[in-house]
Amino acid sequence: MGQKTVTINGMMYDKHTGMPLREERSHNAPQHHTAAQVHSQLQKSRTLNRKYVAKDHAGPVKRPAATHGVSVHKPATAPLVSRSESISRFAKEFNAAPRTQKRPFNDFGPSIHPIVANVEAKRAASVPAVPRHTPSSVLKNEAIDHALAQVKHTAQQKQVKPVKKTARTTRAISFASGSLALLLVGAYFTYLSMPSLSTRVAAAQAGINASYPNYKPTGYSLNGPVAFDQGSVSMKFAANAGPQSYTLSQTRSGWDSSAVLSNYVEPKTGNQYSTSTTNGLTIYTYGNKAAWVNAGILYTISGDAPLSSDQIQRIATSL
Repeated sequence: MGQKTVTINGMMYDKHTGMPLREERSHNAPQHHTAAQVHSQLQKSRTLNRKYVAKDHAGPVKRPAATHGVSVHKPATAPLVSRSESISRFAKEFNAAPRTQKRPFNDFGPSIHPIVANVEAKRAASVPAVPRHTPSSVLKNEAIDHALAQVKHTAQQKQVKPVKKTARTTRAISFASGSLALLLVGAYFTYLSMPSLSTRVAAAQAGINASYPNYKPTGYSLNGPVAFDQGSVSMKFAANAGPQSYTLSQTRSGWDSSAVLSNYVEPKTGNQYSTSTTNGLTIYTYGNKAAWVNAGILYTISGDAPLSSDQIQRIATSL
């Protein structure tokens, strides 16, 4: 009988059924390794440092002599599928149609040569212009239309008139007039109060309670600034139409009326004085001069102005 089994890779199979029967085991004994071989380490490299060792000069390489062997030629096999060159993916590169490069499109139109353009311009200038004759009816209609347009434009200009802002203008004028009046009144009162302000400033500088008289004789006005010194203030009044003037002085003093008479009036005049009393003030008058005391301030009037006794009293009571 023939062989009924076949062995493949150490496994035995039935030749007819193909079923595995048994596995043939190898009779080669396994290789045993000692403990020293298992725990041994790899030997370290003993190559010299190439940095400090000169390179070897390699000699000419000896090539082995060529031997004439038997060349084995592989038989050429035909492709399993025939490929047609008419199909684009099977076609070769040299069979492809050559690509034509498109020329850039020039967007500029044809131009005329400068010489030709110059000749044509001269020719056109030399041709005389043919006068155009317009019919008289057309000219008449154009003139009528032009005149009507001018009349209409003039009428529109006359109809459109600027709106007069009378109310606003009147209000602005009234406001300006009122402001000017207020300024004038303020300036007038400032002018009237200027001597009083100057007197107050001088009194503050002098350190006394000096005041400006509310009465001054007719035809006299303050001449120059109010003068002051330590403890005294003086102001000069001059005539508006003459050289006459008088000076009103105010000095701090502790005298009473008797002390003024004995210490100031009598040493200057002797017995040439007159005494008048008004509003609790004792006024001593001698010539064009006068003296009196009130609230610790000695008042004196001196100068060449011909003041009457009544004028001196009114000056004294107005302080």
